[in-house]
This record gives sequence, C-alpha cells and structure tokens, in this order.
Amino acid sequence: MAKAPVLTPRADDFPRWYQDLITKAELADNGPVRGTMVIRPYGYGLWERMQAEMDARIKETGTENAYFPLLIPQSYFAKEAEHVEGFAPELAVVTHAGGKDLEEPAVVRPTSEMIINDYFSKWVQSYRDLPLLINQWANVVRWELRPRLFLRTTEFLWQEGHTAHATHEEARDFAAHIHRKVYEDFMVNVLAIDSVPGRKTLKERFAGAINTLTLEAMMGDGKALQMATSHELGQNFAKAFHTRYLSRDGKQELVWQTSWGSTTRMIGALVMTHGDDNGLRVPPRLARVQAVVLAIKGDDAVLAKVREIGDQLTAAGIRVHVDDRTDTPFGRRAVDWELKGVPVRIEVGPRDLENGTAMLARRIPGGKEPVPIESLVRVLPTILEEDQALLLTQSRERRESRTSDVSTVEEAVDATTAGGWARIPWAALGEEGEAKLGEHAVTVRCLVAEDGSVPDTDDAPGNVAIVARAY
Repeated sequence: MAKAPVLTPRADDFPRWYQDLITKAELADNGPVRGTMVIRPYGYGLWERMQAEMDARIKETGTENAYFPLLIPQSYFAKEAEHVEGFAPELAVVTHAGGKDLEEPAVVRPTSEMIINDYFSKWVQSYRDLPLLINQWANVVRWELRPRLFLRTTEFLWQEGHTAHATHEEARDFAAHIHRKVYEDFMVNVLAIDSVPGRKTLKERFAGAINTLTLEAMMGDGKALQMATSHELGQNFAKAFHTRYLSRDGKQELVWQTSWGSTTRMIGALVMTHGDDNGLRVPPRLARVQAVVLAIKGDDAVLAKVREIGDQLTAAGIRVHVDDRTDTPFGRRAVDWELKGVPVRIEVGPRDLENGTAMLARRIPGGKEPVPIESLVRVLPTILEEDQALLLTQSRERRESRTSDVSTVEEAVDATTAGGWARIPWAALGEEGEAKLGEHAVTVRCLVAEDGSVPDTDDAPGNVAIVARAY
C-alpha cells in the first residue's frame, strides 16, 4: 500500500505545504534570478493541457493567434498615462546592449497593450477591418518583490487577447463573452474550480481600463485568487495611438477595445484548490495522465498484461501511462503517482492476473478496490467523470461554507481573519470602507449583483462586495 508522502500538513503551515508540494511533485524549481522559475516537465505538461483547452475556446470566438516583440520602446509607455502609472513599479528596462548604451531604453514586456495598439493603428483603416481579434501566448516580466512559485513570479507565461471593435456595445459584449464563455467555462468545466464572476471596483481595475471583469476563486486556506480578467479599454488606447477607422457613413471614428488574460498562476490555483496532505489531485479532464497502469513485479506475464491494458485504454480515448519500471520499488512508484495527483492507478501483479482483476486506486475520493480487467475500458470513463464532478462540488462547498454575510467593515475583517470570505452590501461599504479594509490587508475581490450575476455598473442598486484576503 502506498504511504503518504512527507509533506507539511496543510493545517499546520499552508504556505510550507504549498512549497513542499510544488517541489516534491516536480512541478517547478526556483530560477537563478530571484523571482524567476523553472517549470519542470510535469508542471509544463499541466500548462500545455491548459493551453490546449483555452486555445480551442479562444479560437471559437474568431480570435487568431499572433506574436509581438518582447522588447517595447520605453516611449510607448508615455502615451497612456494611467497605464504607465499602474505598471511603472514593475517594469524591467534594458538600457545597455551590444556593448553600448541604447539610444532609447527598451521595456521588457509587462503586457502588450502599448505595442499591439501601435500595430492596430496601422492595420485598422476601415469598418471592414473590424472586429480585429488577436491573441498571443507569450512570457511577460513584472518585477516581483515577494515571489512565490506560480502565484507571483517576475517572469510568467500567459495568453493575452487584444481586440478592436466598431462600437462600445460590441467591445463590451465581447469582453463579457470572454469572461463567461471562455474563462468561466474553462475554470469550472476543466479545472473543476468554483469561481465567482464579478466586476472589479475602480480601485482594483486594470490600469487604463473603463471596466474589469474577474473570476475569483477560494483556495484551500480560505484566501482568494484572481484567476483571469477581461477588460473593457474603452477608447483610451485608441486616442493615444490614433486608432481610427472609416465608418460606413464615411466618418473617421475611434475604435473601442478590449484586452484579457490568464496565466500560469492557474497551476498554483490547481494545487491550492485541490491538493491535500498526500499531494496534488488533478481533475481528469485536465490531466495529462488520466490513468497510470503499474506493474507490481517484473513477471513477463504481468508486463505483457499492463502494456495490453495501456493499449486498450489508449484506444478508448483515455490518456494513459504504463509504468513498468519494476527495478524501482512498487511502493515508491505508487507514492510518486499519488503525489502527482494522477486520477486513477491500475495496479497489476501475479495474483491479480490469476484472478483476472486489477487493483483500482482512485486518487480523488480515495480508496482501492479490485476490478475485473475486462471491465476497465467500460468503467473508467464513468469513474473519471464522477471524480471530475466531485472536485468541483468540493470546491463549491468550501466557498459556500466559508463565506459570511456581514454588514460592517469590522465584521468583514473578522470573517477574513478566520479564513473565509465576506459578502457585504457595496452601499454599506463604498470606497471609504474599501480603504479601511486595505489597512487590514483585505480587498474587495469583486462586485456582484444580489442574484450573483455580474452588475453593469459599480453603483448598481443591490451590488454586493465579495471581500477577502488574497494572493
């Protein structure tokens, strides 16, 4: 039987548990420059699966992928004052290259609004060029003073979408579509992470945006994590870069824009939402390996059977890995796969062959039971879907059970100090109350309507503020 890996218990020290798991599950290591990270193959495999799922959803909107330079002329950042002010403390600037000082310093990409808008202004001439829908998968650099692997790193990977539209309504609706039909659908149906869709307050809004939509999720310790954001940029960048189009009426009009992004932070969210004291638990729809077939001993018949099972499950559309490394002790291998959170282990030894069964270990609900080998292809898809649903249910139940309805700033601080979230009427909180929360390292994660939908404005009647401590 697999023994529990040596991880700091979550209840004793959640940050230490998180760091232990990242390291021992071989997800990532710290890079040589403070704040950077090396994403190891198993961790990068999770990111590749996230990319594939997200990319398919993004392309369904008609958005195309492109790539823009990593280095951006510093002068570009003077064109939109609010944007540069928001990013100034995080910028990394290249001043010397090729053996000499640069005539103009170059900023290492913190986000691409500036350079992409420069090209949008060249590519958009007529209403026929709209909407212009572009996405890029890239790395960005934002100098981080308090780094933590996946959650806050100086360099991280992401996708960033940028679009230009003929009208405010088209841009608004597209940003909302990305928010709910791309991001929320992915978070809920692939990552199995319950998330609250809402609207950022003015204080928390993206620099240069007129509205920011967000998805906030509760981690295992009760803190919030911003999962993805979608921004209405209005015409701020269009004015700065003179991005105009000739309308059907023959008039020169400024475009309306959006930008939106999600990052490798989602891997950190995956760990903190679904991980337990035995390691990671990976949702089956995301897992690079949904089932691992382990040979307990190096018997020729056993090795032949585990490879046969692997072929059969692969043919049935299940992502399988055959572990026939019988020169490594079985217990150690079982612990490693449990630590990495593979949803199902299928263990086969000589006795199992005699009985025509395999031992089926389910990582997500826990437990082991013998299953006829001939039924594996039939039962495994159902098991994987059950376990996918269970993770989402557990995520939702955690948030609901640890969210309190309050009416004062003091009650909100108490609720978050106790390891949960608070809901408070925005009319009772307001910007003054939001500032008071900040004195206690508590923020308004988002605004939602009374019915849980996303409000159209910050001050819509009945708006509720979701309040939490956050990563």
